This record gives sequence, C-alpha cells and structure tokens, in this order.
Amino acid sequence: MWPDNETDRDFLNFEGVADTIAEMIVGADGRPVSIGVSGDWGVGKSSMIKLTKASLSKHQPENSPEKYLFVEFNAWLYQGYDDARAALLDVIASKLAAEAAARESGVDKARDFLGRVKWFRLAKLFALPAAAVALGLPPIGLPAEIAAVIKDGAAGKIDEQGLERAGAAASTVAAAVPALLDPKKEYSPPKEIQALRDSFEDALGEIGVTLVVLIDDLDRCLPDTTISTLEAIRLFLFLKNTAFVIAADDNMIKHAVKKHFGELDDDTLVTNYFDKLIQVPIRVPALGTQEVRAYMMMLFIENSGLDAKQKDDLRAAIASQLRDSWKGKRVDKNYISNCGVELPAALVARLDTAERLAPLMTTSNRIAGNPRLIKRFLNALSIRMTISAAQSVGVDEAVLAKLLLFERLAPKATYAALTSAVTADPDGKPRLLAEWEEAALAGQEYELTGAWDDDFIREWLALPPALADEDLRGALYVGREQAPLITSADRLSSEAAALLTALLESPEEAEALESDLRGLQRTEIGIIMERLLARARQEQAWGVPAILQACISVANADESQGTTIAGFLIERPGGQIEPSIVPKIASLPWASDVLAHWKGSPDVAGPVKKIIDSQGLNGNLAK
Repeated sequence: MWPDNETDRDFLNFEGVADTIAEMIVGADGRPVSIGVSGDWGVGKSSMIKLTKASLSKHQPENSPEKYLFVEFNAWLYQGYDDARAALLDVIASKLAAEAAARESGVDKARDFLGRVKWFRLAKLFALPAAAVALGLPPIGLPAEIAAVIKDGAAGKIDEQGLERAGAAASTVAAAVPALLDPKKEYSPPKEIQALRDSFEDALGEIGVTLVVLIDDLDRCLPDTTISTLEAIRLFLFLKNTAFVIAADDNMIKHAVKKHFGELDDDTLVTNYFDKLIQVPIRVPALGTQEVRAYMMMLFIENSGLDAKQKDDLRAAIASQLRDSWKGKRVDKNYISNCGVELPAALVARLDTAERLAPLMTTSNRIAGNPRLIKRFLNALSIRMTISAAQSVGVDEAVLAKLLLFERLAPKATYAALTSAVTADPDGKPRLLAEWEEAALAGQEYELTGAWDDDFIREWLALPPALADEDLRGALYVGREQAPLITSADRLSSEAAALLTALLESPEEAEALESDLRGLQRTEIGIIMERLLARARQEQAWGVPAILQACISVANADESQGTTIAGFLIERPGGQIEPSIVPKIASLPWASDVLAHWKGSPDVAGPVKKIIDSQGLNGNLAK
C-alpha cells in the first residue's frame, strides 16, 4: 500500500519546476513575491510545495543563521474549528516570536507583532464594517453591543455595567485590550491594520529572515474558509522579506469567490480577485506516458525489498533519465534493469505491470495521468491481491490488474455484460472476448457492437494477458465490492438479478422497485438483502447513505428481512451512528430494537439519543 500523502522526494519529474520556484524567491532578494501553484485535484500540488521547500532549503547559508523561515499552513485543518484567517495570523506571529527568541534578535519587535495579532483575534477587528471597508471586503458585521465594547475598550471607557450587557465574549475581548493597546490611542481599523503590517515588516527586518509561507489544500476548503484565508494572505502580501507560495485548484478558488461575493456572473471579476494575489502563476505539469510509467515503476520500487540506498540510486537514475525524455530517452524496464541494481523477481513482474498499464492510465479520461488516481488504483490492486491470498483464491496479478482497469474505466453497461458472461459460463470464462482479443493482439480490424463499441475497450482488448480463456470467477469474487458475483448457486432469476443490479447502481431510487421486489421468491429476496448488506458494510458513517434506502425497501417488500437489517444496524460501531438516521427509520416496524440499543449504548453520541427523545420515541421503545 502507498500512503496518499505529499512527498519531498520527486517521483513525478517536478524537481525542475520546484527549483524554478525556489530560484524566483532567491532572486527576489527580499522583495515581496507571491507564486500560485495551480492544477486539478490529485495532480501533485502538495508534492510541488514540499519539493519547493526542499529546493529552497539548499539555499540556506552554511555556518550562519538561516535566511529563510518557513511557515506551512493548511487551512483545511482549521475548517470548522477555528477562523482560518485568524489562525494564519497566529501561526505566522508565533513562528516569528519563536525564531526571534532562538536568535535573541528582534524579540521586542516580534512580541509587538504577536500582541497586535492577538488583539485582532480577540477583538474580531476584521468583522467590523470599518475594517471591512479598509480591506475592500463586504462587511460581515458584529452585534452592536459587542462592537461598542471593542470601541470603548480601545478608548479606555469600558465599565462593569457595559461588560455585563455585552456578555462573556465582549468581556474577554475588553479585558485583553489594555494589555495590547494604548488606551489613549484613537480607535481606527485602518490605522491598526497599517500598524500590524508595519510591525510585521519591522520584525522580519530586525530578525533578518525572509518569511516563506506555504499555503496548501486551499481548494479543499468550504468557500468561507477559502476567502478567509485569502483575506489574511492579502494583509501580508507585498511586504518586504515575504514570499507566498499558494497551491490551489483555480476552478475551486473561482467557485469560492463567486459564492462569497453573491454568485458573480462576470468571470473576469472573479479571475481578477485571485490574479491580484498572485504575481507568478505556475501550473503543475501534465504527465505523459513516460512520466506515468516512471511514476508507477518508482512506486513499485519504493515498496520492494531493496534497501534504502538502492531505492535512492534508482530514483535518482530515473529522474535523470526523465529530464532527458524530450531527447527520446525512455524510462522502462530495460533501462531500470541496467542501472546497476539487482532487481528481485517480484519487482520485475511489477515493472511489467507498469509498462502494460501506463498508456491506458495516461490516455483514459477517467484517470488522465492523475498521480493520486494512479496510486489509488495500485492500492486497490494491492488490497485485492491481499484478499485473494487471505482467502486462498488463486488470482494472477496481471489478470486482476487488467480486470480492475476494466472495472474502473469501462462503461457500466459493458462491465455488467462482462460479469454476466463470466457467471453464465460453467467455467467462469468470458469466451465472448476470444475473437476480439485475437484480432486486437494481431493488430487486425474487428467490429465491436452494442455496449462494447468504445475506444477504451479497443485499447483494453489489446492489453496482455488475454482473458477469454481465463477463469475470472476468483478475480470477480475478490472485487465484489464493486458488483456482486452472482453464481449459479445463488439461484437468482433474471428478474431478481436485474433488481439486484438496479438496487446496487441506484439505491436512492429503491422505493420505486418495492412492488417488483414483492413478486420475488423469499429466498431470492434474502440473497438480495445479503448482497446489499455486503455493500453497506463499506459505509463508515451511518446517517442516511443511499444504500440504507435500498435495504429499507427490501425489508418493506418482505417483513422477515426487517430483523436482518435491524441486526445489521445494531452491529454498527456506535461512533458511526449519526442523528439523521433516527427520523429515517423511526416509524419502521423493525426499528424499535435498534433505537433502544442506540439509546442504551455508551458509544452512541448524545445528539443521536437526544433526537430519539425529542421525537417522542421513548414510548415505542418501551413497547
């Protein structure tokens, strides 16, 4: 398995771009610079940020204090727990204060800046209309009594009666004011904002560092958090000795700006908002077949039995070869085999897998060379091979990889046709592929019909190994979270099989199928419920997932299935149960035991129990 985390080791041939970003910051020589790293979800923006930091760290002077001070900020971590704007201010101020103390230089300046940030945070200065005007933002507003407390506190006019009227929040704010501001100063948000900027710039100058702020995961945030962070960034932009590197998906940022400013119709205004923050836009390079193949091979090398030095040697050799790929140099199994490292047989087999899959991983519009999707594909393959070994199901990895690729990228109707062919054949072989595969592997013309007529299918059929004479029942069995393996032992009629497929593909529409379900034999309904619950076990949060409706509809069609779903829900870990499920199932005849169990379970959250009480369900539970 490969963790879905960013890395400062270059697996994607991004080092050249990261070095360029670092050179821009070094070349600015203390002049302010802001750089935007853009790209779609999963293309490697976070890794680019890490590589940039690693590259810039090489420019730190030896035998003297470091020139660059890094602040890494992930706004997504604060979403729902803290004001991201205030949190960024606090992180920067605390970092400066710690650095000043460590160097014993600029301590007073750093403390002054930290104090002003604390004031901003406590007084919520950003939320005042005057401050909003000063920042060029729509006012957010505060309750009048709290705004008055802040103003009176800054002027030294607050009294006990005023504190009581304003409440605990205002009390906290007012109590902090005398320690942070001179009570005789005139209260003025624009002046305080400028004073904050001046204090920040003075602290950087006296400490003698360039602050490099690395902003990541901004495009994962809700619009309000995104804008809040951008506002804080703007406060510090274009000050001496600062550099901002902001990683985000342009489209998500535009969506956040539109949402925040009232669904703006003018895309030019939306684009201008972000462009004013970014001096140098850089887009993460798209990966071609060479890069995808090399990336997959490096992932397999990383998880191999080679020692750390051998892995690093191979990674360096691959990265060097990739930099010359424009000259026609290839990164493939032959190249890696000649890098002076003896490769284990298992690794050689996986390098073969990478060579076969890379072209389709690059050209398919469902993956399109996206590193995160590639890694998830390989993780899914690893999981299924592990399941295969654990359950003694003999599955060839090359066969499973080809089938998994088909499952992920082929049209749903075509995948259903393939599984139907496998389950209908007494030996579990998709013999309908034989003629097509033979022609595809020979490079001959052939005609695909119906659901099979697809460009991806043509490329997939030419991919070794051929599957027409392979028993795929084992491969389908270990991958049954995607679709049920319906064998002859299941004894499902064609009507029942069609209903099961419909329930799995569109569980939210299950109510419309209840009358059809009532026409099935009870044994078939039991099999359908079993398959639905197998899918339901993948859910980690039990609010109202779509699969729940499918299970409820089956229980509506056959009352005996009510105890089955009730038992299933009782078995769910208490921490997975969410309040929204209570009204969904409360009126159902089998639900009383479930609700009683949740109400008495110490692991079920209080809000769930509160809803059980609030809806007057106690009487039903007693019954």
